[in-house]
Amino acid sequence: MAKRDYYEVLGVSKTATQAEIKSAFRKLAKKYHPDLNKEADAAEKFKEVQEAYEVLSDENKRKTYDQFGHAAFDQGASSNPYGNYGGFQGFQGGFGFDDIDLGDILNAAFGGSFGGRSSKQSNRPIKGDDVLYRMNISFKEAIFGTKKDITLDLTDKCTTCDGKGGFNETTCKTCNGTGKVRRQQNSLFGSFMSESTCPDCNGTGKTFERKCTDCKGTGYVKHRKTITVSIPSGVDTGTQIRIKEKGEAGINGGPNGDIYVEFNVLEDEIFTRDNHDLYMHLPVNIADAVLGAEKEIPILDGSIKLTIPAGSQNNDKLRIKGKGVPYINSSKVGDLYIVLNIVVPTKLDKKQKKIFEELRDSDLENHDIFKKFKKYFSK
Repeated sequence: MAKRDYYEVLGVSKTATQAEIKSAFRKLAKKYHPDLNKEADAAEKFKEVQEAYEVLSDENKRKTYDQFGHAAFDQGASSNPYGNYGGFQGFQGGFGFDDIDLGDILNAAFGGSFGGRSSKQSNRPIKGDDVLYRMNISFKEAIFGTKKDITLDLTDKCTTCDGKGGFNETTCKTCNGTGKVRRQQNSLFGSFMSESTCPDCNGTGKTFERKCTDCKGTGYVKHRKTITVSIPSGVDTGTQIRIKEKGEAGINGGPNGDIYVEFNVLEDEIFTRDNHDLYMHLPVNIADAVLGAEKEIPILDGSIKLTIPAGSQNNDKLRIKGKGVPYINSSKVGDLYIVLNIVVPTKLDKKQKKIFEELRDSDLENHDIFKKFKKYFSK
């Protein structure tokens, strides 16, 4: 069967950086490693991911692959223009993927000590997967904060078998409790010993007389959980908060993953937001704009007494300090801006019409802006 494109295998673009390739590889290696994934095709997918990473993580091999494809690494293939490129003999008959564990992968990709065959801690604790939950909240909830419950289906340790996967634990006879099996392999360079995860105990060193039926031997079950989320005041669309160790269960006694809650703030009919400042467009009748007025107006957290100066113009902004959006985990607060929207009446009764006619006949155009306009056209 034809091999899949290496970029497709890792789920990255052909312009991906080495950091992006490493990140994609790390996630997929953990997902498909036989120690962690018991699906029938997990081992094959793991081999495919490892093979793709071996090429794309090496700049020289990657350039060759981009130019010649899989043929550049097929051992002995007549279409390989580079032969054994740089001493690399392809993946057919090369190293065995069954002999690589998750610790070896992480060591190769990121450095440091992650266990693997060089470590005696084959059953090292592994943190559980993180969970991302996206939540819609109202404009007002985002400004002032609140508490909300979320319901998630999460992996948890099986309480029936205490996460072991079975009962009457015994030492694995295949690996004698080491979690590893060794075998001799022959190659062009001679014989060598390889070590791989024990297939009978999956590296735990223990087997059971009776498998747990509740978790089907995995040690983990799915539970529906309700978690209360405390939303701090001042969050915005895209803001994330972390709920520590409430995510998927860890492995081998490792801590649970975290839950990340990301917010989407719904729009408000009256108020808009610009970072930590709030804006409200206030309709003002023309008489109040001309003569000035004092108005009691509602805002998000109550009401305020607003003074509209005489002679106010359309779109004038009045600033109310400290009535905007709080900074997250801070005592600092933004401001509220009242934008005046002067409403010109379209329907007048007889009395109102008479008043405006009298105003029109008065000297309302004795204003600099009218004088400037008339002067321009009198030239």
